[in-house]
Amino acid sequence: MTLENPKLMSLEAAVAWRADLQRRGRRLVLTNGVFDLLHTGHLHYLRQARSLGDALLVALNGDTSVRALKGPLRPVQGEAERAYALGALEFIDGIVIFNEPRLTAEIRALRPDVYCKAGDYTVETLDPGERGALSEVGARIEFMPFLAGFSTTGLIAKIKAAGGI
Repeated sequence: MTLENPKLMSLEAAVAWRADLQRRGRRLVLTNGVFDLLHTGHLHYLRQARSLGDALLVALNGDTSVRALKGPLRPVQGEAERAYALGALEFIDGIVIFNEPRLTAEIRALRPDVYCKAGDYTVETLDPGERGALSEVGARIEFMPFLAGFSTTGLIAKIKAAGGI
């Protein structure tokens, strides 16, 4: 079964969409992540990120990328399902799946006005390559306050403890 997701685009389509936003003087906010099991922390963060500009593009770690970062048991949900869930959120304007461990090429291609991460990151903990690409394109880096008590790892542990996995 193919899940229809009009917000999911190729990088090439996203670059064209970005160019149109730029022509219209609209600011693009870019964020990225795994978003394996959407939870309150994700929703809070993504809504805040959207408030930083006129459009929010989520670069979603593809399954290959997630396994490289999180190990062989992740993701819990495949990239199509994770993208579909994100696409249902009104405050997300576009989604691009990327399969490399880092977002450097996408940052250079998309040239966002703002790059946003959750408050569990700092400028120092951002990947140096990504940080360099953000500097090259002149993106402002923002960190949204971290909503404590919500994490995919914690949610998985809770499900396991309840006998669900």
